[in-house]
Amino acid sequence: MAKAPGHADGTVGKAMDLLEAVAAFGRPARFTEILAQAQLPKATAYRLLQTLSNQGMLQHDPEKNTYFIGLRLIRLAHQAWAHTSIAPVARPFLDRLSAKLGQTVHLAQLDSGQVLYVDKRNATKPIAMFSDAGKVGPAYCTGVGKAMLAFLPEAELEQALRAQAFQRYTPATLTTPEALRAELAGIRESGVSYDREEHEPQIICVAVPILSTATEPLGALSVTSSTLRHSLADLSRLAPDLQETASDIAANLQPWAFPHHNQTSRSA
Repeated sequence: MAKAPGHADGTVGKAMDLLEAVAAFGRPARFTEILAQAQLPKATAYRLLQTLSNQGMLQHDPEKNTYFIGLRLIRLAHQAWAHTSIAPVARPFLDRLSAKLGQTVHLAQLDSGQVLYVDKRNATKPIAMFSDAGKVGPAYCTGVGKAMLAFLPEAELEQALRAQAFQRYTPATLTTPEALRAELAGIRESGVSYDREEHEPQIICVAVPILSTATEPLGALSVTSSTLRHSLADLSRLAPDLQETASDIAANLQPWAFPHHNQTSRSA
């Protein structure tokens, strides 16, 4: 969601907000739709959209007066994925784990206190669910999110907790920082996290963090299923396979110049 006009990042921040607003539609968006989301003066929004289009970050269809993501931005996104995502390093290990288990496997990282799904392997018999590579989800009510939150240094954890909405998605959702902190303490002890239908009804998972040598989270892995197929006890038996894979990924990330995770929220 775009921020109010005049936020601390100035023109560049406003342009980034517009890019996010256009991308969030998931389809070509009309100027009036973007303007409603952008919270910017009409003239400012129009000028920035024209600049972004001229730079190839957006594409403009003058006949329909719609804007959509440009090829230059897509190219930059692929380069960023290759250089800052753990997915390229993790890919062969995810392939191996997926082939062994035949279940849905997710790879995720933290982004400003939220979960960014960076890779996914579908089950032999896929299950419809929210999470796909490239999607952003809440950290407080997902297995991968809690697995990473549990191992953040205290100052970063406090900042990440302030970024959580604590919206109740299901009767099982944890809706207070206190309840989440209590669960995170248990995850630090066991090294294993669970999603107990907290984000989506019938969707459950077991997750583990991918930790640096300083035991800080580089990412997380999960195996996800449905209560119609498995119980949490079934999934818990897969935790050793997840932990072995997480250790293999972490070992291969150590010599790579992987940027330290950044929990700093964008300027408001």
